[in-house]
Amino acid sequence: MPASITLSNLSWSTPDGRPLLSGLDLSFGAERTGLVGRNGAGKTTLLKLVTGELQPLSGNIAFDGRLGVLRQSVQVEARATIADLFDASDALAVLMRAERGEASGEELAHADWTLESRMASALERVGLDALPETVLASLSGGQRTRAGLAALIFTEPDFLILDEPTNNLDREGRDAVIALLRDWRGGALVVSHDRELLETMDAIVELTALGAGRYGGGWSAFQERKAIELAAAEHGLADAEKRIDEVNRSAQLAAERQARSDRGGRIKAARGDMPRIVAGGLKRKAENTRGERVRLGEKRREHALGEASVARGKIEVLQPFAVRLEPTGLPPSRVVLRLEGVTAGYAPGRPIIHDLSLALTGPERVAISGPNGSGKTTLLALITGVLDPWGGTVSVPAGYAFFDQSVSLLDPGLSVRENFRALNPGADENACRAALARFMFRADAALQQVSTLSGGQRLRAGLACVLGGPKPPPLLILDEPTNHLDIDSIAAVEAGLAAYDGALLVVSHDEVFLGNISITRRVLMPSGATML
Repeated sequence: MPASITLSNLSWSTPDGRPLLSGLDLSFGAERTGLVGRNGAGKTTLLKLVTGELQPLSGNIAFDGRLGVLRQSVQVEARATIADLFDASDALAVLMRAERGEASGEELAHADWTLESRMASALERVGLDALPETVLASLSGGQRTRAGLAALIFTEPDFLILDEPTNNLDREGRDAVIALLRDWRGGALVVSHDRELLETMDAIVELTALGAGRYGGGWSAFQERKAIELAAAEHGLADAEKRIDEVNRSAQLAAERQARSDRGGRIKAARGDMPRIVAGGLKRKAENTRGERVRLGEKRREHALGEASVARGKIEVLQPFAVRLEPTGLPPSRVVLRLEGVTAGYAPGRPIIHDLSLALTGPERVAISGPNGSGKTTLLALITGVLDPWGGTVSVPAGYAFFDQSVSLLDPGLSVRENFRALNPGADENACRAALARFMFRADAALQQVSTLSGGQRLRAGLACVLGGPKPPPLLILDEPTNHLDIDSIAAVEAGLAAYDGALLVVSHDEVFLGNISITRRVLMPSGATML
């Protein structure tokens, strides 16, 4: 029987009673399904419900086949090896004793003679060049993720459950995971914001405030369908607003007609043209008619208002983020960054960067690329003054803002509004509120303390405080800005950077992101200033 997972009327609430998932009916078969949605929408919670880590408030979960689960980070003990991750240490020890002629007859009878080749094949599938005895703690976070994925597919599960499998991976690692899932023929449920990875999916399931929606095809097909839904919602809102206008006009005309009729009745009654009893009856009838007409008009108006509210809610979920910024005034010929013959590192005699020269002139958009450990972080440390060069010179003649992954340019103890005022002391309250509203920090949202924000909200707040001011800096430096962000947050960052007219220096392995922010040049690390 093919592997499958079925959710029936599934509901779950947070410990404080806030409903997160409500009445979900979903099924996942022998296909690759991407699970997307804003941070806090319930994606990781849904995976934990499927794997049994959490119990639903109501509803049922049924699955056929064996599940293989990969967490966002692979936790390891200090001396654990890749063989331990594969749960193969004892079996490998038997093979080693057999090679030395020390294995017992019973061990030889039960030895797994294909174990080493199968482990090597699994590691090769994820592009990891490592031996079974390699200590996991010696690997980078991205390499441990790949080792965990190799150990997962080594068990030959029927269904993969993956939570952000390409987070923290370099380009080579991302390509290996994408290739593995592209060729996977079992079932897979993948939480990811990686649009390259999502493009390989057979279907996309989106969790929103409106519930869960399923879309056939990969990321491009999902985007096309969302654009159609947005157009339909906008059309629905326009129709609802038109009906509201019609109801209001109709009510106004009816009130005017009734007022004219009432005046006519009062004039006749004053002249004595009709008996008093007849006049009283006509008055009561007119009042009843008027009351019925008012109730009918209110019912039509409430219906139209309800339709408009539903349409606005859909548009709020579907509408792409857009922003307008003040110009930086950066001239095309101005040098904003220059490195000349720079050599640097951390251990004496072991330079990470050697004789690197690099210049950014005018509003260039430059991507720093290279595998993990190639010196990208070291380069940013040199540019931002955290690290001094051993040789050569580093100059940043124009102002800049540096966005690390924790957005440390913001004070976590202050609100978004207070951070804006601190970074833009010349801006008044109206300018502050207007700038923050452009980045969706409206009203009380601007009063949130930065320490309470999610990663995506914090980066958006940083962009609001730096780019939303009266004079944005001419150079932005960003270190892996899309790591750990949901897709809506990434879209907000892309919109902010698209509206920015200054220079960009970006470290990122996200090719879709780099394409969307119109990168014009690349620096490959390590390369001794190889330019593209």
